[in-house]
Amino acid sequence: MLTATERNQMIAKIRGLPSSVEAAVKDLNDKQLDTPYREGGWTVRQVVHHLADSHMNAFVRAKLMLTEEKPTLKPYDQEKWALLKDTIGTPIQSSLSILRGVHHRWTLLFETLPESSWSRLAFHPELGDITVEDLLTSYARHGENHLGQITKLKAEKAW
Repeated sequence: MLTATERNQMIAKIRGLPSSVEAAVKDLNDKQLDTPYREGGWTVRQVVHHLADSHMNAFVRAKLMLTEEKPTLKPYDQEKWALLKDTIGTPIQSSLSILRGVHHRWTLLFETLPESSWSRLAFHPELGDITVEDLLTSYARHGENHLGQITKLKAEKAW
């Protein structure tokens, strides 16, 4: 169980991710956006679209967890999603807009939860039982991880 201070730090990460991602990709051209962050990894463009896809799913999962009794959360194949035509070669502005909107709503949701809601459960077929607090922690770190991939690549390439 996180302390209230730790929880607020995780919520702050959720709140701040969209502007951090926007700053990281600002002024990148198509060639740069289509550069993988590592050998065999996703491109910067795919990472941005993945963040939107993944965090939309997580927002819906949070709402299911808060409104249903121990829902079963549906996994999805993120590798296959990253290869769909709406991800490959598609401008990133729509996904940046999604991130801004979803994270705004998600932050409002998390900031208004009563203490009892943080321990609400869901079943994830790949992970087992997870709580709303687990979801918060996981996705705060998820965003940081992918942001780090972008910023590390930019530093390595001196963009």
